[in-house]
Amino acid sequence: MRLDTVWLIHRAASQAALRQARRSAEILREQGVKVAVAMSGATANPFPGLLADEGGPPDLAVVLGGDGTVLGAARHLAPLDVPILCFNVGGHFGFLTHERKLLGPAAGSAAASEAEPDLWQRLRDDRFALERRMMLEARTDRSDAVYAALNDFYFRPGLDEVSPTCVLELEIDGEVVDQYRGDGLIISTATGSTGYSMAAGGPILHPGVEAIVVNPICPMSLSSRPVVVPPRAQLAVWPLGEASRRVRLWNDGAHATVLEPGDRCDVRRSPHHALMVLLEQSPSYYRTLTRKLHWAGSLTAAEPSPN
Repeated sequence: MRLDTVWLIHRAASQAALRQARRSAEILREQGVKVAVAMSGATANPFPGLLADEGGPPDLAVVLGGDGTVLGAARHLAPLDVPILCFNVGGHFGFLTHERKLLGPAAGSAAASEAEPDLWQRLRDDRFALERRMMLEARTDRSDAVYAALNDFYFRPGLDEVSPTCVLELEIDGEVVDQYRGDGLIISTATGSTGYSMAAGGPILHPGVEAIVVNPICPMSLSSRPVVVPPRAQLAVWPLGEASRRVRLWNDGAHATVLEPGDRCDVRRSPHHALMVLLEQSPSYYRTLTRKLHWAGSLTAAEPSPN
């Protein structure tokens, strides 16, 4: 991998992430790398400014934060085919991040001799894997805007002063499948299956599976159940009901737009993939689930079965 230009994106309001970003920037600049450091958060979107100031995308984006910071980076960098290397600094679950520290022991310390070789040289030597994660895109008939999501899109009632329910009609490949009455609807990727969709009772999909999960939120019908459809499926969602029953569309937990009853929103697989840099030689998704979700308490300490 070429490392002529690197962006260091750190989580907003995290001093630990900022310190690591600044120290990494010093090291990279000493190696002749052009570096940009920027903060990302719910109210801070650095990517349009970086693209304008830097004149183009970087060779690598390093994200220091939790899954939310990673999702924001993926939405903006996937169309540019920028590899993303993520480290969990202050995040909660960290499904998309490496747990190891970005910076190793200080040079000359007792632990430095036992640390792995310099991370940046390892990347230059191509000693890593690149994982392509499927993404989704959504369009409405109100504008030409295209919304992207690595985790999910979800539709929720837009009114706070009345009961938070809505009616959503779902069409798959031109056929009306159901009308969901309840708290909303989640459309997620396999990556997003361990997020909001899982919390709403949806299935967990391995990230290597390219599929789309359609999951109603608290449906007022025993027959409304999560459905997994092929990645090529074309989905459309309409809010129904009175004119006041607006519905908000969210992508990866960020507010995208507002839909009026009768508006159409098309959701499909994005032509772009998030390119995630993997440093582990034999990563185990199931071990990650065990550790992050505390399956069976802790399987890491369990004795292996004789089978």
